[in-house]
Amino acid sequence: MTIQQPEKFGKVAVLMGGVSAERDISIKSGMAVTDALERQGVDVIAVDIKENLIEMLSGEKIDRVFNIIHGRGGEDGVLQGVLDAMKMPYTGSGVMASALTMDKLRTKLCWQGAGLATPKWFVLNSVQEIDSCIGSLGFPVIVKPAQEGSSIGMSKANNRDELLKAMSVAEGYLCDVLVEAWVEGDEYTVAVIDGEALPVIRLETANVFYDFEAKYQSNRTQYHCPCGLSEKQESDLQSMAVEACGVVGVKGWGRVDAFIDRQGQIQLIEVNTVPGMTDHSLVPMAAKAGGCNFDELVWRILETGMNE
Repeated sequence: MTIQQPEKFGKVAVLMGGVSAERDISIKSGMAVTDALERQGVDVIAVDIKENLIEMLSGEKIDRVFNIIHGRGGEDGVLQGVLDAMKMPYTGSGVMASALTMDKLRTKLCWQGAGLATPKWFVLNSVQEIDSCIGSLGFPVIVKPAQEGSSIGMSKANNRDELLKAMSVAEGYLCDVLVEAWVEGDEYTVAVIDGEALPVIRLETANVFYDFEAKYQSNRTQYHCPCGLSEKQESDLQSMAVEACGVVGVKGWGRVDAFIDRQGQIQLIEVNTVPGMTDHSLVPMAAKAGGCNFDELVWRILETGMNE
């Protein structure tokens, strides 16, 4: 649905913060979104969610929500369930897709079932399974908490001792420990808005991998857009990103991360249903490359919430 007048949105609450490890990033994203909506005449209120969402919203006459809470509690279906129960329209995916995509393991299982390529993996439940993991994947590997975002808790392991250490770090986030085969190749990200893929970005970092510091703090990380792929390669990657979102039920907007390995195979990594919207964030960068500035992007995302 295309909206021409800001009053058509009614009063919009931009939900930010939350209690996950991504709280600080969410607040930065939320304030950027709030400012963009204010500049365009939308009646908007910024709401920093810390505890009881229902109490915080019940005192306000809110017509819809722009959800920019990253991570657990905001991106995992919990917030979406509360908003559904309140009959409050919101941006982004619903309960099912949010819960599913927050779990990297279950997302990979869905993609595998749909015939989409994703790196080989092993779920490491205990120290006793270390040797089985090594036998299955070899080295190097990347170790991840299966239900965290922004590369939080992730480590590369090149040997058994490093794998044990990485496992201990990931276990601290109280979710499945996912070990993935290391992909030699180039890393890309594809933003998808309302079923349309934006220009592809190729990521280049001086770090071991595209970690939290590379994403949000480093000035050395390079973002290539145009991404350097041929027209066909970029189109194929965009099509796979749209399909990857469709398989897991993503609605409104999202961002798919992938590698193209040395054999030219696209390897899907994960999908983010509430991507960052800071000055270092990738969706605004891709939108700008496609001729859409930040304010227009925020408006477009808010419009997708009118379709539900």
